Formats: sequence, C-alpha cells, structure tokens
Amino acid sequence: MDDHELIRQILNGNMNCFTFLVNRYRKLVVHITGRLIQRRDEIEDVSQDVFLKVYQNLNKYRNESKLSTWIATIAYNTAINHMRKYKKGDDTIPDDHSVIRTLKDFKTIDYEQVDLHRYIRDQIELLPLQYRTVITLFHLEEFSYQEIEQITGMPEGTVKSYLFRAKAILKEKLKFVVDDNSLKKVKEISNEK
Repeated sequence: MDDHELIRQILNGNMNCFTFLVNRYRKLVVHITGRLIQRRDEIEDVSQDVFLKVYQNLNKYRNESKLSTWIATIAYNTAINHMRKYKKGDDTIPDDHSVIRTLKDFKTIDYEQVDLHRYIRDQIELLPLQYRTVITLFHLEEFSYQEIEQITGMPEGTVKSYLFRAKAILKEKLKFVVDDNSLKKVKEISNEK
C-alpha cells in the first residue's frame, strides 16, 4: 500500500493502517530520536510522542514532501524539544581537533577482535549532536541534502559541512583501530558477503 492510500485509510478511521504506518516508519523515528537523545529509556517515550503527533496532524500533511521526510521532521523537532525541556547542559559543537585529541591513548586493536560495525556506531554516538544527526540522516536513512535541510532547518551548506567534519572525525578514529592491512582484509570480507 502506498503512502497516499495509507493516509487516506487512516483519515477514514482505519486504525490497522495506522499500525501499519507505525511499523513502516518505526526504524526511521527510532534512528532519529536515538541519535539525538541517546538514552534508551527516553527514546521509546519520545518515539511514541512522535507517532501521536503524526496521527494528530496527519490531516495537515499536504504531500509537499515525502511522508518519510514529514515524519522525520516531526521526530527531529520532538527530540530537540525533549532535549531542551529535560537536559540542563547544552550540546555545543566542540572543535574537531579536541574530539580527535581524546583518542591519544587509544591503542591499535586487531580487527578480528573488534566488531567494526559496532565500533563505528559507538563512535557516531560520541559525535556532537549536529554531526551525528546529519550522518544518521544522510547515510543510515539516505535522505538528500535538501531533505535534511527541510528536516533540521539547517542550511544545506551547513549540512554538507557537518557531514564532512563528521566523516573526517570518524576516519581519524578508525585509524586508531584498524591499520591499512586490516582495513584491506575487512573490505575483502565485506565484499565476499
């Protein structure tokens, strides 16, 4: 069922279709709220708030963007509002070099002892808020620069800049874990799958 028919059915009172919509977009909402909030006990509550807002405002959806972009915007704004309401510290963007400097004591580890995907996910969660947001939306959810601009309200140039910086930091962090030979072996294994 396409999104237009799904919306029509929901607006006509079909709650099974709303359940279907929730299941279709749950991963998207959890990715976005999870990258911003990062507290598992709060992610579920905020995700539920997102879907409540989606349901309450579905009649306002005007098909000016993809439904996924519209839902992602609601998820982003709900998570940001939650953070403003419940967090005391602010999540400012540190200097890229200070983020990399924290890795000085990190030892090179044999790639076979490291779950590389998990390590990368963990490192993404350590990135400053804006960096992890754009890298999640661009690489995990595959939104375009324009869609990310619409979701976050950040200018496209800022989105590109944050994405570039986030990738540079992650690349620098990977250097400490995987040497060139190990990286080649990881690529070979990945290509075999």
